[in-house]
Amino acid sequence: MSTFKFRLATLLRLRESARDQRRSRLAEAFHAEQVILEQRESVAAKLADLLDDCREAARPGELDLDRLLVSRRYEATLRMEDHDLAEKQEAIRGEIDRRREALVEANRSVRVLELLRERQQRAHLEKEARLETRQLDEVGQRRGAGEGDG
Repeated sequence: MSTFKFRLATLLRLRESARDQRRSRLAEAFHAEQVILEQRESVAAKLADLLDDCREAARPGELDLDRLLVSRRYEATLRMEDHDLAEKQEAIRGEIDRRREALVEANRSVRVLELLRERQQRAHLEKEARLETRQLDEVGQRRGAGEGDG
């Protein structure tokens, strides 16, 4: 019985490698998005602390204008930073979508070759089974012919 050899095995390995690379690149993009989310959460926490500080400075009594001015400048800086992070996050989401589509396509191209390999392997096994059946039939006919002679 001959062993099955898929002639496109090298191409399949190349496509699997490309798929794995695309999967890795998608994971990198997800990681980058996570980092941005953490940075935005940090900025939001700083803004919340700053607003608490501003409320504290604006309480009835003596008004600390310098403290309020510094706080407002810092608030503007934080809001600008959050805006920049939001833009980066949007760009990363677009990149994630592109990388996800590339991974879907890579999965599809690998699956096509896997299905072809399975189909060819099944055909090979069926051919081998027919050959084995034919050989057994021939052996049976020879034995039957030999008993009839005896």
